[in-house]
Amino acid sequence: MAAAAMRSGMWAEGPEPGRFYTVPGSNLGPATHTLSPMVTGTSVLGAKFDGGVILAADMLGSYGSMARFRNISRLMKVNNSTILGASGDYADYQYLKHAIEQMMIDEELLGDGHSYSPKAIHSWLTRVMYNRRCKMNPLWNTVIIGGMNNGESFLGYVDKLGVAYEASTVATGFGAYLAQPLMREVAERQALITKDEARQLVERCLKVLYYRDARSYNRYQIATVTEAGVEIEGPISVETNWEIAHLISGFE
Repeated sequence: MAAAAMRSGMWAEGPEPGRFYTVPGSNLGPATHTLSPMVTGTSVLGAKFDGGVILAADMLGSYGSMARFRNISRLMKVNNSTILGASGDYADYQYLKHAIEQMMIDEELLGDGHSYSPKAIHSWLTRVMYNRRCKMNPLWNTVIIGGMNNGESFLGYVDKLGVAYEASTVATGFGAYLAQPLMREVAERQALITKDEARQLVERCLKVLYYRDARSYNRYQIATVTEAGVEIEGPISVETNWEIAHLISGFE
């Protein structure tokens, strides 16, 4: 048995005669998948406003704790009524983006005058995420879908497990803890905010995230969708003020 194991390359004889040790890197266990994201993006913010939806995300791709890539986009135009933003592993986001773009091409080629609604994209993503989760090989992303659905604004959330919901404000990553309370406070105070108010709100939240989230960055994009279509702006830089930094102590 030991001889067979040695022939297979899984074991090697150690310094003591008759004792065998596993060879580093040998494939002794079950098949595994990549479950450790490499280049990641942090929070995506989304909010409904009167007549549309706004999404915002910074443009940093973090390689561990290093701010490695500083000009990557995590927002995409799906079609003329839908926008999408993703946090988490950037490679998995690129895979999703390619799959969605191919879906849009196939739909366009039918030439029947119909296109996917944001609600349909949201529903499809819940199935994709849950399917990959069941295979123990999840897409390591949390996705926000916004758009106009039959004249009404739509904003939905899907995470890597397939957990999904709709809300008037959503946030991923650290934004779920730092930005969502700020957005929810405004949303609860008035039923529907204006487009300008929504923009000011997400810009304020992005500034808070830049100050508080070590994986955030002060360059961002903003995407809006209305009945007129989709517009993605950026890169835009946050104006910051660090004058009070010398007053903070105890975290060195």
